[in-house]
Amino acid sequence: MKFITATAAIVAAFSVTTEAFARPSFGLSSSSSSSAPRTLPCNVAASIRGGTASSSLQMSSSSEVTSVPTTPIEGMKPGTSGLRKKVEVWQGEHYVENFIQSLIDTAVEKNGGKMLDTIVVAGDGRYYNNEAIQTISKLLAANGISNIWIPQHGIMSTPAVSAVIRRRTLDGDGEDGEGVAQGGIVLTASHNPGGPGEDFGIKYNEGLGQPAGEDFTDALYDKTLEISSYKTISNSPSIDLSAPIGTQYKLTPTSTVTIIDPYRNYLDALKSCFDFDSLKEFGKREGFSMLFDGMHGAGGQFAQRVLVEELGLPESSLMRCNPLSDFGKCHPDPNLTYASELVKKMGLLADGSADLSLDATTLPALGAANDGDGDRNLIAGAGFFVTPSDSMALICDNWESIPQFASRGGLKGVARSMPSSAALDVVAEARGIPCFVTPTGWKFFGNLMSSKEMFDGKDYTPFLCGEESFGTGSDHVREKDGLWAVLAWMSILSNANEDAASDAPLVGVKDIVEKHWAKYGRHFYCRYDYEGVDSNDANNVMDLIRDNFVNSDASSVEAGESGIKLMDAVEFSYTDPVDGSQTSKQGLILNFQLPSGDPARVVFRLSGTGSAGATIRMYLEQYEKDTSKHGMSAPVALKDLAEKALSLVQMEKLTGRDTPTVIT
Repeated sequence: MKFITATAAIVAAFSVTTEAFARPSFGLSSSSSSSAPRTLPCNVAASIRGGTASSSLQMSSSSEVTSVPTTPIEGMKPGTSGLRKKVEVWQGEHYVENFIQSLIDTAVEKNGGKMLDTIVVAGDGRYYNNEAIQTISKLLAANGISNIWIPQHGIMSTPAVSAVIRRRTLDGDGEDGEGVAQGGIVLTASHNPGGPGEDFGIKYNEGLGQPAGEDFTDALYDKTLEISSYKTISNSPSIDLSAPIGTQYKLTPTSTVTIIDPYRNYLDALKSCFDFDSLKEFGKREGFSMLFDGMHGAGGQFAQRVLVEELGLPESSLMRCNPLSDFGKCHPDPNLTYASELVKKMGLLADGSADLSLDATTLPALGAANDGDGDRNLIAGAGFFVTPSDSMALICDNWESIPQFASRGGLKGVARSMPSSAALDVVAEARGIPCFVTPTGWKFFGNLMSSKEMFDGKDYTPFLCGEESFGTGSDHVREKDGLWAVLAWMSILSNANEDAASDAPLVGVKDIVEKHWAKYGRHFYCRYDYEGVDSNDANNVMDLIRDNFVNSDASSVEAGESGIKLMDAVEFSYTDPVDGSQTSKQGLILNFQLPSGDPARVVFRLSGTGSAGATIRMYLEQYEKDTSKHGMSAPVALKDLAEKALSLVQMEKLTGRDTPTVIT
């Protein structure tokens, strides 16, 4: 069956226009005074003067909406944050089309049966990004979506997509909550590698800018199992993703693609959180310097825009900030292993301890990195690594330094993922701030941030949340935000040095964190990742923990020579305090008591962010109040606990792995 939209009667001239825009990107001119014709896509010749163009677009009479028969494809169940597979899987016949049609049908169903009006489509620039945008745009148009917004060059960080959904009106501007987009399709596999033989992914963000919840992704998966056809446009011309901002394309008489500014709404969101003038002044301070690693992901161009163009930091503050489709052959995960170049430049060894052969005064005062789609962050000082869990706790305890929180009466709520350390809980309790512990996945924070906005419930904003997996964020968007975390730390440093003489030594990251530990105690923390484990072997490990400890008397296990006593074991489940939804089997927790009497725990869970095999994550945490021991490196402090846990779960016997792939 064919749905004809471009009959001879309606093949009229459709205008293609471009708006003037303030900032060129990737060396492209924002406007031209030349009268020479510029060839636009779709065989449209236009004369561009002052950033505007006008011409006519003749749609071919063979361009039509078509229903294409298909059959279900197995394995399209979204994980923690979307569906991630190897590129060659996505390139398979009907694969993208099946998933997107199922996504559209789910979104329409959730919208009361009404077709959505406006959708954002953007990616992190990884391999297959541009091809997927072309395919997806045709499906959206064929299904009747009126406005399709694509950022110039097709690249946008994940938090920037959320900002567009929340803020962008039809004329481009808008305050938080005024956005008209009803959702966003984000093309990313986040921190996973990119390239022809690597990973690609698609996730969906709903109308408040938050990742789709489990009710949505479960319904989407069900539809992938019953799909029989999808709609697309045959013989559709390609969209020029490098066209000037404001360029529009009519894919059907009722569906328009608009090339939008990638930075505008996100920059507005950040400026609502931080005092840019104050940060710019602090950036000039004697003793302060910064090094930011974009890891060739989408976040790099936003760091250039914010840190250099807005805050005036020198270009030398940036490294690897040009987006590349294969991330420059690096694994774009901002941790001690994969951000090794930055780690070395910050005077750190691979385990996060200081390289004592280097003079800390010659190192950058602040180091940071983002992942492939710009939502994760690594924070370091000169010769000093800050764990993500400590970073959350420090931001919470220093909320007065951040205008977003201080101007609204302080934090009203904080949350962490269950595997993250309890450092945040200790601060929240001391400061009287409600603290929530959720399963892993940013979608679980979304309900808490939007409790009043979506459910007319309690208002927990301003809100701070984060995960041990290098994710930190707040309610300015509904995603974790790597650059937000960097600016939060700049704000904390600025405030800590506010009353110091201009020639006084800089109060640095190390000083701030060690003062925090002295007040609250230190939560030694480490994560072991066993990547690419056979799925059956990984499940055997989890089953052994359930059978031997969760469903048995864990306290009967002998402490042994280490003196580390297993107290109990539980499987984490979660009841959402906002909508009452329940989530089970979110990780296995072994609670221990150390010989000192202090608590410790080890968490095991299978990751939902990989594209092949299984990843077993083991999270180690123990509390230490004694300040004389705070200077130990985490791997050394946690060595006995790690050995105890690995022995109990028979990791090497069941998986054949005697060492983890990554330790962070």
